[in-house]
Order: sequence, then structure tokens, then C-alpha cells
Amino acid sequence: MENQNIEIVIIEDEEDILELLEYHLNKEGYRVTGFLSTENVEQFLEEESPALMIVDRNLPGIEGSEFIAYLREAGYNIPVIFLTARDQEKDLEEGFRSGGDDYMTKPFKTKELLLRIEALLRRAGVSSNDKVKYRDLVLDMHQHTLSIEGKQIDLTNLEFRLLHTFIKNPHQPLDRDFLREEVWGDDSTDFHDKTINVAMNRLKKKIDPTGEKEYIAPVWGVGYKLV
Repeated sequence: MENQNIEIVIIEDEEDILELLEYHLNKEGYRVTGFLSTENVEQFLEEESPALMIVDRNLPGIEGSEFIAYLREAGYNIPVIFLTARDQEKDLEEGFRSGGDDYMTKPFKTKELLLRIEALLRRAGVSSNDKVKYRDLVLDMHQHTLSIEGKQIDLTNLEFRLLHTFIKNPHQPLDRDFLREEVWGDDSTDFHDKTINVAMNRLKKKIDPTGEKEYIAPVWGVGYKLV
């Protein structure tokens, strides 16, 4: 199945709806983990990196939008679709202001939900065919190659990981400690800030030799961000 590398989390306290969602998403090839409440979700997110979350608002313990606001405050930026019976204008506003990326009301059409999931995954730089796209950058996660406007660009493994890290976190300032952990990991014993600067300059020259496209911009006092 072409979506098998994409994991979706569902938080829905009505078991029949949860099972229905799991069935349709599994049928599309997604990997699905369902929760009947927010309990254990944060622990799960510490260990896994789902591509998207579908969240009901009427949940036991903590209301769904409050939980997402809490996750956003904690630094989680996973795209969220609220799927809820709350259909008033103020409910919609609360959902988006709490950190939701899309909002659907029950009863819902399965096909529409699947299309919204696809659209949100595309916007988040996640694709279902082992390719990750941002602007005209296309990373092939299987072949470990980059192409820009159809032309293949040679990257080292480290440069590939570095660019992928930015594409997974678009428009967000990424500090040097985060990049060190994500990209260099255990190989960072002799690491210093200049290591990142050198790697960033090499990457930028490869993907934007003329400097016209300005994919990556420095953020003063922090690090860099994909723009």
C-alpha cells in the first residue's frame, strides 16, 4: 500500500466511530493508532512521529481543543483535523485558535475526510509515495535523492538529512541544538556551531546556487528556517 509509511492518530471516545475511521484509513493504506481518550497520547507522541491527528472535541477528562492547545504549547506541531459534533461558529473559531489545521463536523462524509487528510498531508510536506515535496524541492525518501524542477542534485547523506529536517518543520526557526540532535545525532561528539554553518552554506549553494530562491533563511540568535 502506498500510504503505509504514514501514521495517523485518532482520538475519539465513541468506539463505533473510532472503528469506522480505523477501517477506512486502513483501507487507504495508512497506519492507524486509535485512542478513546487523551490518556497515553502524549506518551505515544514521545515515542512515535505520526503525520496527522484526527481529534474529537467531546472527550473524557480534557476537551479536545484544550488538549491540542496543550500539545502546541509543549512544542508538538503535528497537523490536526478536529472531527466533532460541535458545529457553531464559536466552536469553529475555538478549534482553529487552539491549534487545529482543519475542522469537520459530524455527521461527516468519509470521502470528504479522506480528501482533507490528503490535502493536509500535502501541505505538511508528507506524501504517500515515498516522496516529500516542498516548493520545487522533491526528496525521494527511498532513493535518498533530491530533484529541483526535474534536475537531480547530488547531496551527501548528511545534507539530505539536514534538508529533510527543514522540510518536516517548514517556516519554523530551528536552533542549532535541535539540528545537532536531529541531523548529527550520535556522531556529534566533536561538534561545534561552525559545523552547522559550514553544512548549511554547502547545502544552500547546492540547492540555490544563485541565491534567487532563498529556501532557507538565517534567524538571528537562533538558527535557520525554511521559508
